Amino acid sequence: MRKRTDMTRDWIATARTLSEALPYLQRYEGATVVIKLGGHAMGSDEAMDSFARDIVLMSQVGVHPVIVHGGGPAINEMLGKLDIQFEFVNGKRVTSQPVMDVVEMVLAGLVNKRVVAAINRQGGRAVGLSGKDANLMVCRQTDPALGFVGTPERMNTDVVRTIFEAGMIPVIAPIGADAEGHSMNVNGDTAAGAIAGALKARRLLLLTDVPGVKDASGTVVTELTAGQIRQMTAEGTIAGGMIPKTETALAALQSGVRAAVILDGRAPNACLLELFTDHGAGSIIRSA
Repeated sequence: MRKRTDMTRDWIATARTLSEALPYLQRYEGATVVIKLGGHAMGSDEAMDSFARDIVLMSQVGVHPVIVHGGGPAINEMLGKLDIQFEFVNGKRVTSQPVMDVVEMVLAGLVNKRVVAAINRQGGRAVGLSGKDANLMVCRQTDPALGFVGTPERMNTDVVRTIFEAGMIPVIAPIGADAEGHSMNVNGDTAAGAIAGALKARRLLLLTDVPGVKDASGTVVTELTAGQIRQMTAEGTIAGGMIPKTETALAALQSGVRAAVILDGRAPNACLLELFTDHGAGSIIRSA
């Protein structure tokens, strides 16, 4: 039995927000949205539960969310526990066979099932898989010096569409396989962009720990074109860890994704704000 209460500004504002969301709910009905989950949004059970509620709501209103997750800290922790040594070359982890075994165990096992369980706790129907399942993500070796690190070369998204048709939410670990079936470690952003492109997703949302792409003054730029991204990168305004994220966004646009958004996964309900409000969240990147 619900409690009777006086109308307050907060309740009225909530009702207004729901009403104003209607055209955006209609716009995204039936749309595919690929979300790269990483950073703070994975850091605590509370953050994970909040993210999971947003995903279930998206599914309930007719959006087809696809979750691609990372898990670098969990991999480092397990490598430490097992006393397996590794190194980085130009900021990228060298993935030997022992390291690859741990990466696959952690990403396709521990982390993947944690995300699946969080969504299911909120009333969703999530199913976990990796890029190896049904040859979803066939890779080539990125660089022999990096070992078992792969770049997606051929995508087979039938398994994802089958999951959609069953009314479920796919949660994908960024593990692919080469043509011979060897497991390959794929950067999470790269995997999300490749999957979004193959699905011709309406949106690619890259959750990170910064508010978005910043200009030379440090101000977040809310709307950008591919040309502006290239110019800002050439000028050095976009640098460091933002470069691979913007490169992923540009590659996704070239593959047919309508728009990519780099947004702050630390902000509550970031995905809902981006999709279902007029002000959005973070930096949206379009082809032109």
